[in-house]
Amino acid sequence: MPRVPYKCAGFVDPVHLVSSRSAADKSLPPWRLRKIPRMQLFPRALNKLGLVLAVVPNVVLVVIVFLFWYYASPKNLQVGYAPLQPVAYSHRLHAGELGIDCRYCHANIERSAHAMIPATQTCMGCHSLVKTESPKLKVIRDSWKTGEPVEWVKVHKLPEHAYFNHSAHLAAGVGCSTCHGRIDQMDIVRLDKPISMGWCLECHRDPTKNLRPTDQITNMNWQPDMAPAGWQPPKVNPPTNCSGCHR
Repeated sequence: MPRVPYKCAGFVDPVHLVSSRSAADKSLPPWRLRKIPRMQLFPRALNKLGLVLAVVPNVVLVVIVFLFWYYASPKNLQVGYAPLQPVAYSHRLHAGELGIDCRYCHANIERSAHAMIPATQTCMGCHSLVKTESPKLKVIRDSWKTGEPVEWVKVHKLPEHAYFNHSAHLAAGVGCSTCHGRIDQMDIVRLDKPISMGWCLECHRDPTKNLRPTDQITNMNWQPDMAPAGWQPPKVNPPTNCSGCHR
């Protein structure tokens, strides 16, 4: 009785494979042509694990940096910072409409390293005669009577690790509006320039465009074409190294 090969599910007859395969595959043994199922050890969803591990940490890092920059950065270094003051003092009125020079209130700015905040006596020099009963000036009158200074909120406040000499910049011909903007058009003083290290270095590397005659430093309307005939910006060499501002 001829021997009949036992066939079960998944059985592949080697003779059939040899006869049906192409000429290009005849060099392979029949067992190489069997379709052996591969074992799936992990679920297919894990195929994207590498991509997730590469993307998610970077996204989280960007979000953390953004949140730290937005919420932890000092407000006084952000352009547009305009804190409420104890007295609603309008620079638009005093410096703009009335034309009061910056140096009347901020005395010694051309000789001092720091621009001083005006004392109560400076305010009362006018307001002992002008608007003496105005409720808006009650804080000034109380300060005058008690001798306690008005607690003004400083707007242009640099970090303590940054050295800045106000008089050196004015002596070189840097105008008030270059760093502070058009103060004469502000009802509430705001931070108009970023006063960041990059912004300062941009000027230190090319200061000529920001210089003017020293008798025009408080002129808010000054433009380069208003310079007198024959005037040339002074040759200055501001520091660009670290020790220039971090001492």
